[in-house]
Amino acid sequence: MNTIIGISGNILAMEGGPVPGMKRTYVNSDYVSSVTLAGASPIILPVIENEEYIFDQVKRVDGIIISGGYDVNPILYGEEPRKAQGFTSYELDNFNFKLIKAACSLKKPILGICRGLQIINVYFGGTLYQDLDDKDGFYIKHSQDSSRSFTSHTIFVKKDSILYPILGEKSMVNSFHHQGIKDLAKGFKVGSVAKDGVIESIEKTKDNFILGVQWHPEGLAGNSEQMLEIFKKLVSVSRNKSV
Repeated sequence: MNTIIGISGNILAMEGGPVPGMKRTYVNSDYVSSVTLAGASPIILPVIENEEYIFDQVKRVDGIIISGGYDVNPILYGEEPRKAQGFTSYELDNFNFKLIKAACSLKKPILGICRGLQIINVYFGGTLYQDLDDKDGFYIKHSQDSSRSFTSHTIFVKKDSILYPILGEKSMVNSFHHQGIKDLAKGFKVGSVAKDGVIESIEKTKDNFILGVQWHPEGLAGNSEQMLEIFKKLVSVSRNKSV
């Protein structure tokens, strides 16, 4: 049987058309293609509230990708929203929290991408910069004005990171975020950083495989074997966990 990777859905509210206000659960197609290229079957996990059903979702897959999306609500890490805080979704935050809880309970490997990294850090007790421009010294443009298939800045990978055998000492990545990790959650270590010090990846140090990356490897995986290897790593760990 093929390894099955569940991809967390996002929420889109229609602003126009025949049914304005209608909500959709979706994932960007690059997530789907990256999982298939990595040798696994992708399943979209729609945004729902019932914890029992979310547990059932996670039980039926071998590994989880927590996809990108809206800003994480700062109330979840004990801060009031600042002026630069973007759109947030209670439904999405709630779903992601319950998804992480279920995945950890069931020992399912997790790959968090962009917002996925951020919500993982917050779930385990970490905090975020609500806007990187608020912090002196973060001089790199972390929200590029180009396609996700293009890279925009360098990351530097620590030798003890899961990513070091995949990416080497440094790698070019794309970048589509204005928030970032401030206080790292307990039980995690930094895997890579940008030249200005922004945390670019985190890893859980024990118990369960959890890897979070701040960039969007799914946007690069179609043309970059290195970025595809990140998904292959998730698939490999998930396959071995399910045996």
